[in-house]
Amino acid sequence: MLDKCNSEGYPDPTAYEALLRIELAAKASAFRPLVFICSPFAGDIIGNTEKARGYSQFAVSRNCIPIAPHLLFPQFMDDSDQSQRDLAIFMGLVLLSKCLEIWVFGETITAGMSVELTKAKQREMRIRYFTEQCEEVDTP
Repeated sequence: MLDKCNSEGYPDPTAYEALLRIELAAKASAFRPLVFICSPFAGDIIGNTEKARGYSQFAVSRNCIPIAPHLLFPQFMDDSDQSQRDLAIFMGLVLLSKCLEIWVFGETITAGMSVELTKAKQREMRIRYFTEQCEEVDTP
């Protein structure tokens, strides 16, 4: 909390206003949008997990907060069990609804990614496409 007085106890409105503006600007620049990371998981699970980690790091480097359900849910759910997979996809769609954008990585669109993209289009979300090297492209 800012003090309206200087170190000697005298009112210093000029310094107070300047420091207040700096503090408000810092808070305003702290906004980081949630972005949904959409990339393959099945198939090469180890390789795709590493890629998803890299895509998430890329989002952080762009001042975003990545949401990557395929990095979270396999920690405690079995993707090979269809009922657990369906539940994980449903929970991922709930998280998708909290995101500002969906970022799609790579040229391959899996069945799970297709579900996410369909929901994003229904919600009229901004969809951004990237190569596996995190270079943005116009369309898939």
